[in-house]
Amino acid sequence: MQASLRLARRAVLQQHSTSTVTRVRTLATTTASAAHVGPDATLSSSSSTSTVSSRRAASAIPLSNVEAQWATMTGEEKATVHDQLESLQKRDWKELSLDEKKAAYYVAFGPHGPRAPSSKPGDGLKIFAYTMALVGVAGVMTVALRQFASPPPKTLTKEWKDAENVRAKELGLNPITGVSSEGYKGKGYATH
Repeated sequence: MQASLRLARRAVLQQHSTSTVTRVRTLATTTASAAHVGPDATLSSSSSTSTVSSRRAASAIPLSNVEAQWATMTGEEKATVHDQLESLQKRDWKELSLDEKKAAYYVAFGPHGPRAPSSKPGDGLKIFAYTMALVGVAGVMTVALRQFASPPPKTLTKEWKDAENVRAKELGLNPITGVSSEGYKGKGYATH
């Protein structure tokens, strides 16, 4: 029984590896034939990536003033610029022209994509106005809540705190620096 399972497993593995090799050979031949086909021809989905990369290589986008063109470029043109800059940056940085250096810096660190500013120019006044409005609403709510709140407990009155100071002196609490110390001139427990 186990021997027949092993033979079946080997047959399945051989068939799978044969089909994988066939797929790789097919992909290689379609990629090779895609290089000879014009850009208007319809290709299979596996070879469409090779035609896109060959089109990118064929149509180089000028790197001067990339900052001004970046917003209007399509995704494919941006990818072409990325590819161009990637190949340029493999060389020595000192050999690059000033436009190529600027383009590389802008594409890597420019204010686009995740580095795009989160607020537009002129939004500062709106943000300030909304913040002040929220602070005003919080102030009004605080005053309203204090108007309808219950009175403070009797233990927070001035008379109660004065009585606490007298009792602390009688008991001799904190005789070094506190209410019971010699020449003490502080408020003690009084907060008013």
